[in-house]
Amino acid sequence: MINMSKTIKRIGSRRNEHRVLKGVIYVQARFNNTIVTATDVRGQVISWSSAGACGFKGTRRGTPFAAQTAAENVIRTLMDRGIGRVEVMISGPGRGRDTALRTIRRSGILLSFVRDVTPMPHNGCRPPKKRRV
Repeated sequence: MINMSKTIKRIGSRRNEHRVLKGVIYVQARFNNTIVTATDVRGQVISWSSAGACGFKGTRRGTPFAAQTAAENVIRTLMDRGIGRVEVMISGPGRGRDTALRTIRRSGILLSFVRDVTPMPHNGCRPPKKRRV
C-alpha cells in the first residue's frame, strides 16, 4: 500500500503581517448600522468592525455609542500594527458618523485628511407619477 496523503508545508502564515505606516479608514454610517473598515493605501483590508459585530442588536446598532465602539475596535488593531497616519472617508447619513470621527481624532493617530464621500444624485431617478384620488 502506498500512502497517498502528503503533508503540505505551509510557508509563513496565512495572514501577511507586513508593516504598514499609512492607512485609510472608511466609515459607512447608515441609519441602522455603522461599519468601520481600515485598509492600507492599496485598498487591502487590515481590520473592520461594525456595531452589529460589537454585540449591539436591533435599533441600538444605529446609535452613536455603537459607532464609537466599532471605531475603537478598529483603532486598537491599527495601533497594534503600528499605523501612525490615516486618511478618513466618511459615507452615509447615519447618527454614528460624527461620533466615529471624534473617536478617531481622539485616539492619537494623525489624520491626513477627512473626506465626505456620501453619494449625491445630480437630479437622480425620475420620481413616481402623481397620485390621483
